[in-house]
Amino acid sequence: MDKVIHCSTRVKCDTQQAFEMFTDNNLLPTWLPNLAEIEPRVGGKYELFWNPNDKKSNSTIGCKVTAIEPNRLIAFEWKGPTEFQGFMNKADPLTHVVVIFVDCSESSEQFTEVHLVHSGWRRSAAWEKARKYFEKAWNHALKKLRAVIREKGQKDSNMAWSYII
Repeated sequence: MDKVIHCSTRVKCDTQQAFEMFTDNNLLPTWLPNLAEIEPRVGGKYELFWNPNDKKSNSTIGCKVTAIEPNRLIAFEWKGPTEFQGFMNKADPLTHVVVIFVDCSESSEQFTEVHLVHSGWRRSAAWEKARKYFEKAWNHALKKLRAVIREKGQKDSNMAWSYII
């Protein structure tokens, strides 16, 4: 269990807004799942659903928040899609994701670095295949996150950025 995934991106918003993109049930579906059921507290749900009509497949059903510090960090358990659920979703402990939000504002412009670390990968060919899948998936997801924030910022360039969807 020594391999980890670490990816990061820089988004044009403050740390609170970046944090909300990972913790708000209305914002997460703008860039990651189709449906989110998040309870942003330790022990709360961190459940994402890519097919809301079949919540048992391709979801993180049963996953919990393991650590949280508003606007700075959120950590949660993670499960795999159907292809990997036979081993990933039965592992004890599950794989684990930590997302850290770092203020790196310049002058009057707000920027946040988002660092995502996904750990808990076991040693086998199947686990390595899953790790490589998630390495690509997380990098793609963070690119989409950056694009959604950029698009929202452009729409609201003449006013304070709000999250009303």
